[in-house]
This record gives sequence, C-alpha cells and structure tokens, in this order.
Amino acid sequence: MTQHTTKQLETRTGYRFVVRPASDEDEPKLADFFHHVGPEDLRFRFLSTVRAVSYDRLVAMMHPDERTDSIIAENDRGEIIAAAMLAGDAAGERGEVAVSIRDDHKGRGIGWTLLDHLVEIARLRGYASIESIEDRQNRAAISLEQEMGFVSEPIEGEPTLILVRKPLC
Repeated sequence: MTQHTTKQLETRTGYRFVVRPASDEDEPKLADFFHHVGPEDLRFRFLSTVRAVSYDRLVAMMHPDERTDSIIAENDRGEIIAAAMLAGDAAGERGEVAVSIRDDHKGRGIGWTLLDHLVEIARLRGYASIESIEDRQNRAAISLEQEMGFVSEPIEGEPTLILVRKPLC
C-alpha cells in the first residue's frame, strides 16, 4: 500500500529521524540494517530463529502487497535505524504491526515514536484496531505497547506467544 510520503519524526528525547516507504534501492541498506539487529531481536521480529534475513524476505519488505506498508526510518546520515511493517487484514478492519530497531539506536524513543506513527496510519486507513503478535519473552515490546494502550491476551494453542491489541475507534 505504502501511500504515505517522507516524514520527519521526533522522539520524546529530541532524537529526529525520517520515515519513508521502502523501495528497491534500499535492498543493500536494509540487508546492512539487519546485520545490526541482534539475534534475539531477529527472533522476536520473525518469531523464529533467524541468523540472517534472507534476500527473499528483503524483497518482500521492498515490494509489499496492496494492504501492507513497509516503512524504513533513517538517521541524518541516511542509515536505516529501524524498519516497520503495517499489514491490513482482507476485511480492512485491523492492522498488524512489526518493528525492528538497530541495537545501537535502542533507548532513544524510536520504537515508541515509530509505533505511534503506525497507529496514525492505521487510523487513517479506518482500521478498528491495530495488533502485534509477540513472543512472551519480548518484555520490552510488550511493556511499550501496554504503555501505549495495547491490551494483551493469550493466543489459543500458542503458549509462547501473546497478542497485543489496541482499539482505534
């Protein structure tokens, strides 16, 4: 979908970065970005043991379907510091989010600010809710989402996962 344009965001700590849709030209930078995301965060992002992000996954991020936004965040040097996805369901009622942040850029409020940006995009799309499936061990993400008004609920048959959802209307 990726209809939004480039936008500058600022965290509560004053850190500024730019968000924009991912494009074909981002493939080498996106591959480099994921080399700076730790193994545990890769596992949390892809909900499986991933040592490296495959070329096929990178292509999927650069060429999302009509219901999906693939967004990158860049610092003032043009380095990708975060990557995010917002995927709408077929009914257009809810969006699922996933966010990854470079290890050396954590603790600056980027996750909060980027997730807030995704919530606004979801509202503009008319979604009734936004959600994320999290590994129960990903306490930092779950805590951040709960601070933002997301509510946690178990996923039947998935004891290691939890669904966090935020109603938007």
